[in-house]
Amino acid sequence: MADLVLLNGKIWTVDPSRPWAEAVAVDGDRISRVGTSREIKPLVGRETKVVDLGGALVLPGFIDSHTHFLKGGMALASVQLRDVTGREEFTARVAAKARELEKGEWILEGNWDHEQFTPAELPRKEWVDAVSSDNPVCVTRYDLHIALANSLALKLAGITRDSPSPEGGEIQKDPVTGEPTGIVRDAALALVTKHVPEPNLNARARAATAALRHAAEFGVTSVNDMAEAPIFDQSFETYQKLLADGLLKTRIYFYIPIDKMELFEELRLKTPFGNNWLTIGGLKAFADGGVGASTAYFYEPYADDAGNRGLLAPQMLPEGIMEARVRRAVAAGLQASIHAIGDKANALILDIYERLAAAGPIRDKRFRIEHAQHLRDEDLGRFGRLGVVASVQPFHAVDDGRWVETRIGAERCRTTYAFKSLLDGGAVLALGSDWPVAPLDPLTGIHAAVTRQTTDGKNPQGWHPEQKISLEEAIKGYTWNGAYAAFAEDVKGSVAEGKLADLVVLDRDLFAIEPAKIKDARVTMTMVGGQVVYERPRPSR
Repeated sequence: MADLVLLNGKIWTVDPSRPWAEAVAVDGDRISRVGTSREIKPLVGRETKVVDLGGALVLPGFIDSHTHFLKGGMALASVQLRDVTGREEFTARVAAKARELEKGEWILEGNWDHEQFTPAELPRKEWVDAVSSDNPVCVTRYDLHIALANSLALKLAGITRDSPSPEGGEIQKDPVTGEPTGIVRDAALALVTKHVPEPNLNARARAATAALRHAAEFGVTSVNDMAEAPIFDQSFETYQKLLADGLLKTRIYFYIPIDKMELFEELRLKTPFGNNWLTIGGLKAFADGGVGASTAYFYEPYADDAGNRGLLAPQMLPEGIMEARVRRAVAAGLQASIHAIGDKANALILDIYERLAAAGPIRDKRFRIEHAQHLRDEDLGRFGRLGVVASVQPFHAVDDGRWVETRIGAERCRTTYAFKSLLDGGAVLALGSDWPVAPLDPLTGIHAAVTRQTTDGKNPQGWHPEQKISLEEAIKGYTWNGAYAAFAEDVKGSVAEGKLADLVVLDRDLFAIEPAKIKDARVTMTMVGGQVVYERPRPSR
């Protein structure tokens, strides 16, 4: 007899051998049978827990292929600036957070977006200095490539008018006075953040637990954590603690910065390594910055900044070091996942992968490019041909679509977030959020991929609608493709016998509603390994 049975559902399995089913039986943490309710009912015994789905849609648990998971947990308790639309409100939110904190405590995260300010301008230290004189401030733009530091934080970092910008970054200075404005970009962020005290293990565990609850609420059963270099060791220690305490309720596929690859080599460690809860996935690297910060690396200058083509990330310098590291990764049996946003950054990484392919097959390495946002026509088919996974975040398309044309012009936007073209070229499209840069909710991402309706409501038919993908393709991107990108398609990513019982139940049938309404759907139940980790509270009568 089964431990758990789900009956009378509408289950889209993402299994081509049996796309639809009505019922599932679970033994332990695995799916033991998939079929009709009539076929599964005989497996109900006296001890079997039975869930009547009442016709609800069931999908494999969502896999988010790109998050900053612990950082997201910390952001849940930080100052919230994502919806701020101007200076007055920005100042007020920082002031309110300063009143909550002890003297000397840092004000961090924030996730502001200056493109929605009126007027659209970067914040300055003067916005917050008067309300945060006792608290260092380093609040990031939502893309994590720019931060605003107040005067106290700049002082702690030793940044003055005479400080040079580091390679791969910028300390912005007032063109009239020469004084730092408080804005630091990319590599310059580390000049400030290295002075932020490390949170202790218990504080990190609380943040991670908040992130786990958040994930369960949205049906996310697995995440890829692209931990930043300054906190990757803290993140992994935190997840180990939660795993040991039996509190890890989301499966984590963890990346280590590529310049720490000697850790793998010294241990002769091949990836993926770990268990079904916590896995070391491979190496994460950066080729460039982001368009919002004007540091994504392009062949041609920015449309609104004729002298600027963006910046190569420090991990790309000196020339040739990234290729050398990826070659070492191949020799060591490690997966490489490289952030590339600008068209030239993407081309450079594809060139590296192509040169490696000339020496021997690389498809089985499942190399990835994270974001793959802005591509040339001639590079679209290279992903599929080389077997490079395109790890993309659909919400960025509908968010950036509000303003990115002013940065890079209409022609380059034609092959921006080119999801359909990538699929047509044979690429595996692994979908994710980039949380906390964007919302963690996969239904928001699926809606974005299927409709491409920008968040300002100005593109009801979709921004570059020719790049829309189907609902089935989007769900597969958040399930089976995510499992494939993490070498885990044999154990998760579809509803099939022998796979982990990671399932999500929705409050409406995505296949029966208008695509524009997908974003209104809600998760009613999330199950990880046959255990219910989230149930949506029923409304009181």
